[in-house]
Amino acid sequence: MPPDLRIRVGSRTSPMAVAQAAHVRDLLLKFSENLDVELIGIETSGDRWQGELAELGGKGAFLKEIDRQLVMGAIDVAVHCIKDVPGDVPMPEGTAFAAYLPREDVHDVVLFPAGSPYRSLDELPAGAHVGTSAVRRKAQILRRRPDLQVDRIRGNVNSRILRFDSEHGSEHGFDAMVLALAGLRRIGMEDRAVEVLPLDVMCPPVGAGVIGIQCRTADEGIVELLRLLDDQETRTYVTAERAMLHDLRGHCNSPIAGHCTTTADGRLSLLGMVFSGEGGEFAHVQEWDTLDHAQRLGANVAAALARKGAHRLIAGTAR
Repeated sequence: MPPDLRIRVGSRTSPMAVAQAAHVRDLLLKFSENLDVELIGIETSGDRWQGELAELGGKGAFLKEIDRQLVMGAIDVAVHCIKDVPGDVPMPEGTAFAAYLPREDVHDVVLFPAGSPYRSLDELPAGAHVGTSAVRRKAQILRRRPDLQVDRIRGNVNSRILRFDSEHGSEHGFDAMVLALAGLRRIGMEDRAVEVLPLDVMCPPVGAGVIGIQCRTADEGIVELLRLLDDQETRTYVTAERAMLHDLRGHCNSPIAGHCTTTADGRLSLLGMVFSGEGGEFAHVQEWDTLDHAQRLGANVAAALARKGAHRLIAGTAR
């Protein structure tokens, strides 16, 4: 490793994204204190926009400016939440995810305002307002509690929590909010989680809890360095889940969930689910394969979901 290697790490400017980039920097510095690692914040159109993401072309709005800086050489490494990487948009030519960090907790959790008498979604009265940024969460909440009012709340996690706290009790306030536990931990707000939702109640998104590190494939020294951070088990899970997502061709408003794990006997298990926008209909598939066939497993689950009407459900959700 060249002693004067300088690596510019790019990420979004939200507190969570900055924390993730700083974590990657600290991991790199463990390999060599002579590395010069610079963090570069890049504000994306998705961060600036407060309307529906679909109007900007979906989750890719969180990536395209960062991708552009990587391709143009303004940064050397990009740090992303894999759950925000679209499955229907190809990666920029000449780039790849050289490393996936070990997967964090994939559970979603419920937050309640200070002084709330409620401790779970099941305790909320009919008509209570629940905030979430994900159509996947909305569909699964309404599948369990169709009597609740589930509304969109946009912004980074910090701004969502600030709005949640400030608006409680107002005409447009929320009685509860659902967020990812891993995200709360990254910003030091895990204590706000009141109820941890079981996976059979809230199936996570594809790539949940995974930080991916992207670079230019031509930068062989950086590729080799990042590979030291790569977690093979997580890469296998992401491969299966994203193969399913890619074959389903879902857009940013598609309520698609997927979770890959390893069984006690050492096989891969992939659960895939596709919902209607309000959760009234859903397709559910779970299949198994060997560890070396993650891509095939994802394709098989996608095909099985398609036979159960997944494409009709996806087409029925507005872009």
